[in-house]
Amino acid sequence: MFVLKIIKKIFAILGSTDSPRQVAWGFVLGMILGLTPFWNVHNLLIVLLILLFHVNLGSAIFGWFIFSAFAYLLDPLFHSLGYYLLVQVDSLQSIWTFIYNNSVLAWFRFNNTVVLGSLLTGLILLAPTWFLMRWFVQYYRKYLQAKVQKLKIVQVLKSSKIYTAYQKVKILGA
Repeated sequence: MFVLKIIKKIFAILGSTDSPRQVAWGFVLGMILGLTPFWNVHNLLIVLLILLFHVNLGSAIFGWFIFSAFAYLLDPLFHSLGYYLLVQVDSLQSIWTFIYNNSVLAWFRFNNTVVLGSLLTGLILLAPTWFLMRWFVQYYRKYLQAKVQKLKIVQVLKSSKIYTAYQKVKILGA
């Protein structure tokens, strides 16, 4: 039943009234939250961006959930990238020293190899993931949404008493 709820929420996100751009921005901001260790100042800033700007909150939570599941597997890669940037690139040493010695910038923990590597990976993946997600939402809404609505499982979910009650409450709330 839990899996059906998740699938239903994914289809709700894809078919929401939010624009494909809003869904894509929510997803990529959630991706950065999921890839990086959670208790960091830059993640607080990303949560603020999610709340301040009109992005799809459901897609942000979904992106965070999906990418946090894979982040632990990618931690050795993030560590290697962060270590390379922190230790082996001599031209960046003065920048890292400045950040570490600055009382405010030190809170961002860029001296942690996993934090630096995962944040950089998230920033590198931001643009391609945004374009791919925006394209997928447009494609789904144009070509797949009507077909998905006709599936037997979707019909069963829609005909359940809980869904009917939810729709009535949703209409009253609007």
